[in-house]
Amino acid sequence: MMEQTYLVGGAVRDQLLGLDVSERDWVVTGATPESLQKRGFRKVGSDFPVFIHPRTGEEYALARTERKRGHGYHGFTVEFQPDVTLEQDLERRDLTINAMARDADGRLIDPYGGQGDLQNRVLRHVSEAFREDPLRVLRVARFAARFHHLGFSVHPDTLALMRAICEAGELEYLVPERSWNEINRAMGEPHPSAFVSVLREANALAVLLPEVEALFGVPQSADYHPEIDTGAHLLLALDQAAAMGASSCVVLAVLLHDLGKAVTDPGLWPAHAGHEQAGLPLVDAVCKRFKASRAEHRLARQVSAWHLRCHGLLEARPAKVLKLLELLDAFRNGDVEAFVQACEADYRGRLGLAQRPYPQGNLLRAALEAAKSIRAADLDDAPKPGPAVGEALRRARIEAIEQLQVELDQEPGGTGS
Repeated sequence: MMEQTYLVGGAVRDQLLGLDVSERDWVVTGATPESLQKRGFRKVGSDFPVFIHPRTGEEYALARTERKRGHGYHGFTVEFQPDVTLEQDLERRDLTINAMARDADGRLIDPYGGQGDLQNRVLRHVSEAFREDPLRVLRVARFAARFHHLGFSVHPDTLALMRAICEAGELEYLVPERSWNEINRAMGEPHPSAFVSVLREANALAVLLPEVEALFGVPQSADYHPEIDTGAHLLLALDQAAAMGASSCVVLAVLLHDLGKAVTDPGLWPAHAGHEQAGLPLVDAVCKRFKASRAEHRLARQVSAWHLRCHGLLEARPAKVLKLLELLDAFRNGDVEAFVQACEADYRGRLGLAQRPYPQGNLLRAALEAAKSIRAADLDDAPKPGPAVGEALRRARIEAIEQLQVELDQEPGGTGS
């Protein structure tokens, strides 16, 4: 069988959508691992043969088929014989828009209708084999978040398959790190709210993130949240963070910032006194379950615990501003940017308030710089080393923040206007 190479997957899809192509993947038919290695390709991966091109560094995979033999993502037997055809390889892919190829002459090969689904803005599964990989539930939701602004929606039949996967309990067999990787990547897409919404439609959010699912239907005071529903607020805040260009770590913190509102006393709703601290055990549970990074966990805890303090900074006394900086460990970490971005997304993620200014953020940034400029060695009549030095430094930092607040209040359009 003659060896042939095809450009496949996302590169073909994005070319047809007129988007920039960030990386290119290739499939090789009629080849063996040995034939590629003899040509200088470097083999990587253990589940199935993937090779790195010796000059371009791009990935080349042997055409393969898969057969379900167990639960979860790893429950497959992979075949990659030279007689596996391109059509067989494409058939095992998740969505039709990802199951197209181009040959060496640039001719489009589209056996499953991906080009038509691109034109119709539909996310549709390629075949019934879709149900064999539960991770695809998250992948479809992630593509919904990526292409929401282009008008894409999930095909009803695909959504039905996603629900069937959830009902069969397949999501419970997913490796937590792989699920978190999809969640993390989805938070970096233009509309992370679509990821959450599609997971809800597929009955998957309650399985993967029950702490987030519990927020939907929980009322808030219309005086502060015109959208009322806590889940609706969350969706708005997520997209605000994405629109600000925030990192996925920041958007993850926004995803988890209000978990405590689902466990406050329903008899006191729509008020949620103490929800900030009440959410911390839930944040911890999510981060532990998915083995989130230390940075992700730390920021999510900070935003859950202190976002209301940040919102109230314009009325805060200098000592309270310094206290927030200390609670954030800002002098050791060096900045408060990620925390401020998450708080701003929360503040502006309310119905009709997306354009509302957030001077609190600039105040906290400037307060940190003003406080950092004060060093113990520069203090007049600095006390001898010991606890007194720390107290003198703290007093000087409070004075610097107080002076900053006065200056900001005097500026046109300043915090005091």
